Order: sequence, then C-alpha cells, then structure tokens
Amino acid sequence: MPAKHGKSLVEAGPGKPLQCVPYAREHSKIKIFGDANTWWDKADGKYPRGSAPAVGAVMVLHDYAHGDHGHVAVVRTLVSAREIRVDHANWLNDGSVYVNNPVMDVSDANDWSTVRVFNIKTGGWGIKLFPVQGFIGSSRDSSPDDGDGAGSDLVASAKGGMGTVSLVGE
Repeated sequence: MPAKHGKSLVEAGPGKPLQCVPYAREHSKIKIFGDANTWWDKADGKYPRGSAPAVGAVMVLHDYAHGDHGHVAVVRTLVSAREIRVDHANWLNDGSVYVNNPVMDVSDANDWSTVRVFNIKTGGWGIKLFPVQGFIGSSRDSSPDDGDGAGSDLVASAKGGMGTVSLVGE
C-alpha cells in the first residue's frame, strides 16, 4: 500500500453484482446514464470536464478492457500531484466496491492521461496502464493538493444491500 494508509474493500452481497456506472452516479453529483464509455461525451455541455482530478469528480477511463469498454470512478482524496484515491465498483469484474483505492498518474507529461491502479487484493500496484479521458466535474486548471488530510481514510458503512466490510491491511 502506498504511504497514506487506510484501504478498505466493501464486498457486494448476494444477488446482482454492482457495476461502476450506477455506483459512480449514486456517489457523485454526476447524473449521467449509459455505459461508462459514453460518459465523457455525454458530459459535454452539461458538466465541467477537465484533465486534472478534483475531489468528487468522476475519473473516466477508456479502453478499459477492450476498445469498447470504459470505467468510471469517483475521486475521494487528492494525496499528491501524482496520486489520488478513488471509490469504484466492479474494478476487477467481481461486482465488489473498492473504497479509497490508490491511483497513480504515470503519464510522461504528468497530465493524468495514463494511470496505474493499486490492487487492494494483492497489495501491489497493477501492471496494466489505463488511458484516462479526463475528470467530469473538474476544471482543467485544478490540481491535487499536498495530501494534508483531505478525505477519510476508512469507510465502514455499507448500504443498498451490500454485504460485509473487510479492512485489508494498514
């Protein structure tokens, strides 16, 4: 786990697994419908779109699994200029909700165009690099702070029929 502690994993309960889109819509101010790969275009003219993360913004990944798949995640905390924490569902195609999941900017230009996501289950950074379309609900000139306590480190609530909360390391 990166230096800032406090990771947790909320597992989905029995029944239909959670998907990233309804989770992001419910946990942000962005109320877009449709597949994750359509969110960036659908936000045009309705919500501010930017290239830098902001707390509460929705990070939009494209080419997530294949060219026609996307993924959305809600920015929880700005840790540093190159690291954020996100909350998202179905990241590992298991229907689980991942809370306070570290994401690192690995783009050559330090512009959040490419990220790597920490794998909470294995305790290490994932090897795959993901292209980012941008952040819905963020202005282009916003930038992360120095990580002085923004956001909560642990979330221990589950609602909407979700099952157990498992704290995974400190």
